[in-house]
Amino acid sequence: MRLMSLMRLMGEDTNRSYESYETHSRKQGGYENLIVYWLAVDISDLTAIFCNRYIDKKSRTYDQMIQAARSGKQNIVEGSLENSVEGNLKLTGVARASYGELIEDYRDYLRQKGLSIWLKTDFRVVEIRKMRVNANRTHMSYETYESHVKNPESFANLMITLCFKQGYLLDQLLKAIQDKYVREGGFRENLFKKRAEFRRAK
Repeated sequence: MRLMSLMRLMGEDTNRSYESYETHSRKQGGYENLIVYWLAVDISDLTAIFCNRYIDKKSRTYDQMIQAARSGKQNIVEGSLENSVEGNLKLTGVARASYGELIEDYRDYLRQKGLSIWLKTDFRVVEIRKMRVNANRTHMSYETYESHVKNPESFANLMITLCFKQGYLLDQLLKAIQDKYVREGGFRENLFKKRAEFRRAK
């Protein structure tokens, strides 16, 4: 599996995570418009690479990390495909929790191997956080990660930082979904309204 073919992510202003939700919500299933989706793709691919390099494939940890990364991405997709705002909210919340679980797995790895967990003020963390998500679907940004994937300490800290950023972006997306629900109501509520309008018009 070539890393170059898997890389493409961190870019736009964090505001885009929920600003793009308005476009996404008008086109159900438009998850490819969401920055969180593209970040989820890279986290999933990078986690697979990390686990294949450094985690025993027969261990529960291997399966759990792969599944957590997959769950985060798939729940973003499934939430986008939901007709109901409530369903979208629930699945996006599940995705958010998956990245919290993944952070703990990477922290556990570093601690158990006697490696350093970088502080959020570390210049390397700051550098990673400044990377911009670019949802251009080119998957050709190997250079973005090249300096961070050469050893397990750097690689794991890269993943922790990406997962933290994803958590922040998903928090903004959840807020946008909640605001939409407050403004427009849920799927069933709107169906009842349409049914009532139809009956009055008869």
